[in-house]
Amino acid sequence: MRLSLPLLLLLGAWAIPGGLGDRAPLTATAPQLDDEEMYSAHMPAHLRCDACRAVAYQMWQNLAKAETKLHTPNSGGRRELSESVYTDVLDRSCSRNWQDYGVREVDQVKRLTGPGLSKGPEPSISVMVTGGPWPTRLSRTCLHYLGEFGEDQIYEAHQQGQGALESLLCGGPQGACSEKVSATREEL
Repeated sequence: MRLSLPLLLLLGAWAIPGGLGDRAPLTATAPQLDDEEMYSAHMPAHLRCDACRAVAYQMWQNLAKAETKLHTPNSGGRRELSESVYTDVLDRSCSRNWQDYGVREVDQVKRLTGPGLSKGPEPSISVMVTGGPWPTRLSRTCLHYLGEFGEDQIYEAHQQGQGALESLLCGGPQGACSEKVSATREEL
């Protein structure tokens, strides 16, 4: 009986100490979403901080990308967008395709995940639920912040750095990531 080389390697890995046979199997399950997470038109309260951070990240990325396309810096050496350009960039940020974002459960805690949201150690394996209501919710969250703060204030914060933009949108006493709001959520 002749065995192929890949099959021999696989069988050999099971027999070698420290090979695949000594490891516990990796398993992952999709997060169990409750009715609010599945059917509500709004972002669930416990995910609003993550959603705010995702919106701030996308706004900052899109504005920074638009600034790099400018050929002439202003008198201070910085590249500054005109009002019409940054207004257009921010509007497009909110209407973008948010399919890169979804929900996953790590240590029994559901978190929004996607670009700009990596925080802390990553699990070795996890399942992320994308699509469904998440892109619409993120777009609405983005539009909410545009309406609440306005393009001018958002662009001013962007010019101070990514942290300043995230602080404007998500910080403050009533912000989605404030300690007070987080403590209230835990009490519920």
